[in-house]
Amino acid sequence: MSALHALTYCERLYYLQHVEDISTPDDNVHAGRTLHEAEVIRSPDWQSLELASELWGIRGKADFARYRDGNLVAIEHKKGRSKGAAAWDTDILQVTAYAVLLEEHFGKSVPEGRIRYHATNKTVRVTVDDAARDRLRGAIARARVLSRSLQRPPVTDNENLCAKCSLAPVCLPEESRLAAALDVDDDAAEIRTPRRLFPKHHARRTLHVVDRDAVVKRSSLQLVVRTAAGEERKYPGMDVGAIILHGSAQITSQAVHFAAANDIAVHWVSGGGAYVGGVTPPAGVQRRLRQYQALQDGELRMRLSRRVVHAKIENQMRFIARQARTRNIGVEVKPLLKAIGVQAAQVPQCANAGALRGSEGMAARAYFSALGLLMNPEQVLMAFKGRSRRPPRDGFNSALSFGYGLLYREVMAAIIAVGLDSTIGFFHRPRTAAHPLALDLMELFRTTLCDMPLVASVNRRQWTDRHLVPSRNQVWLSDEGKRLAVSLFEQRKQESWKHPVLSYSLSYARAIELEARLLEKEWSGEDGLFGRMRLRG
Repeated sequence: MSALHALTYCERLYYLQHVEDISTPDDNVHAGRTLHEAEVIRSPDWQSLELASELWGIRGKADFARYRDGNLVAIEHKKGRSKGAAAWDTDILQVTAYAVLLEEHFGKSVPEGRIRYHATNKTVRVTVDDAARDRLRGAIARARVLSRSLQRPPVTDNENLCAKCSLAPVCLPEESRLAAALDVDDDAAEIRTPRRLFPKHHARRTLHVVDRDAVVKRSSLQLVVRTAAGEERKYPGMDVGAIILHGSAQITSQAVHFAAANDIAVHWVSGGGAYVGGVTPPAGVQRRLRQYQALQDGELRMRLSRRVVHAKIENQMRFIARQARTRNIGVEVKPLLKAIGVQAAQVPQCANAGALRGSEGMAARAYFSALGLLMNPEQVLMAFKGRSRRPPRDGFNSALSFGYGLLYREVMAAIIAVGLDSTIGFFHRPRTAAHPLALDLMELFRTTLCDMPLVASVNRRQWTDRHLVPSRNQVWLSDEGKRLAVSLFEQRKQESWKHPVLSYSLSYARAIELEARLLEKEWSGEDGLFGRMRLRG
């Protein structure tokens, strides 16, 4: 019944909820459930019935059914307001469906339904006649057509419906309307700023467990981290959105079950920061099928690849230029900035992925050469003389690789939340255990979430000998060093950034999920906004 209610309200909402099985219950949903439970307690003589009909091909749970004036009546309770003296079309369809279910179940005519609106303290009577049944048949037929489709219905023309929709952060209707407008006129300044329906911050935080041999346990509705020394730290379970277990940290089966039941992702990261794996809810089939079909298109892959590489190179160039002005080293970095700029200009002309990788590599070589010039020359511990990864040869490279590992995990979580397949990308090739789509999305955020905060921390002299563990020709982070790296990354995630096209601010943590959702729109007929994020010059 909720499916038919959603269908009448908005076909796209119906598709997201009941075809792709996406659910984000908000305060209104919880309030409605509380109201229903209260009415059951206050009116024990009423019945709440789970019913199904082979004739109509529908099933649902009617709020209440009782006799009125000698006839069986379907009664529906709504938390909100009535439509003046009338009922809303969505509610009329829903109570009609309950009525036909009751008719089939009891073998008696149900000529009327009643809808109780608690916000206006009004009960509206609904006639269940042939016209009402025909409208129900039409809605059921339309629902079946949509259920067989692989494509989402378009965003509704009625913008007012989106403002209170719990799935607006998934649907992104305002962003879709902006993309359609930009498709006609690419001048964003001439188009109104979209309303923010995508939350600025995540309501739940990430719990990193870095201590060696620490164990995450469940205690009632809390998550408890017990260290090897016996110290315990407690966290409200509903405040946690993800648990990241570093190195030898462990988690009990009870805590895993609690996490799965409460939409808390669990991820394992190696002691060196490499992503190992995670436990997350399964994604919808339709989203992945659309992705598989779309990324077989070579032109689409190249278009997305150019956009990602161009964004990465421009962000690198803007970061270097900004720091050069701040540190008054413009003369030293000028030739390197020019080299990066040359590669940025060539990206739109790259005809294939090989040429694109060549431009990306040349820009990266100049960028990392410039990166070492941005740091205080008086500090030696975290001096940077070039990129080294496997293994990291110095403390800066060790911290940078660890930060990239944290970013990879964050991007993987966003991809899974959106329901995409991280193993099917458009730019990176599947050469290692790393998932290509995660590597593709990471390119948008490496500079802003990893490079910039690390350089700033080095110049603030936050790193000391106790943060590093030298070993022959390589350097690793100590547990204290990992905690510092995690702290820098998590603080940066919560910082706000204004999208240059959407013109609203959001945290970097939310920006990662937003880009993943905008990526999906690139092959869903609402393209044009993915990969436009840039640092301010």
